[in-house]
Amino acid sequence: MIRAVPVRHPWRWVGAAVVLLCVALLAQSLVTNQNYRWDVVAKYLLDVRVIQGVGWTLLLTVLSMAIAIVLAITLALMRQSDNPLFRYVSWVWVWFFRGTPVYTQLVFWGLVATLYPKIALGIPFGPEFFSINTSDLVGTYFWPATLGLALNESAYLAEIFRAGLKSVDSGQEEAAEALGMRKSVIMRRIVLPQAMRVIVPPTGNETIGMLKTTSLVLAVPFSLDLTFTTNAIANRIYLPIPLLIVAALWYLVITSILMVGQYYIERHFGRGVDADSPAPVRVQPAAHDTASDDAAVRSRTGEGDLPGNRGAGGDGR
Repeated sequence: MIRAVPVRHPWRWVGAAVVLLCVALLAQSLVTNQNYRWDVVAKYLLDVRVIQGVGWTLLLTVLSMAIAIVLAITLALMRQSDNPLFRYVSWVWVWFFRGTPVYTQLVFWGLVATLYPKIALGIPFGPEFFSINTSDLVGTYFWPATLGLALNESAYLAEIFRAGLKSVDSGQEEAAEALGMRKSVIMRRIVLPQAMRVIVPPTGNETIGMLKTTSLVLAVPFSLDLTFTTNAIANRIYLPIPLLIVAALWYLVITSILMVGQYYIERHFGRGVDADSPAPVRVQPAAHDTASDDAAVRSRTGEGDLPGNRGAGGDGR
């Protein structure tokens, strides 16, 4: 018999020892360094103002991504349209919002009341039928911050959605059209289910990025998000490091939850394609033939009636 000897991997143990040593040194630094002020971290981690900041940050993320997804789907469909005007408008939109920094865009959205003090509806160079002060719409600058984030994100998501739609073979659309299916049904039942496997991973990354981009809404200025709230507390107590740790811990918690959700969504749309998400198999029990079924089969095939099919006993078996 062959005596199998496993392959030795000594450098794996060396690498593991180095990693454990680094982790131990980091843990010692976190525990023994008094400048982190973990008592202040524990005091403000569940503070009411911090929790409210987390809520506003989540609301900004959800609303901005919802608006951005709707705009991105529209832009992606326009980019693939036969109408050259739609393609040009979509290209210019993506070019502008991807080519300018998000901080600069948010600053402009904060100055929208200065640029346009009044929004009016009427005939150009003629009478006005309806007008409203922009400062009344701005309020706490929540909606300018939301729109600024959403418009910037729509340009990136539009390219992601366009890549996902183009990943589906055009022959499937042609086959569906040959069967008489409408374009809306083809998009909903054939193209999108396959494109989602390509769309979901980068969209999840963009959602996590949007969560952290909300820290820039100070440029609008919107002053209720998590980053601004923790900075305000830090400036009041003159302890910036513990409050930065508080904000970082909350961002890590929310990001971890989003990553878990992204995993299950990817697993759902990757069934039958990805190795870690096999397609569900439905096993149905085989039907058992009864004596009457056997007789019916023999009567249809003529088995047992021909002389050559009869055995010595003459029973036809």
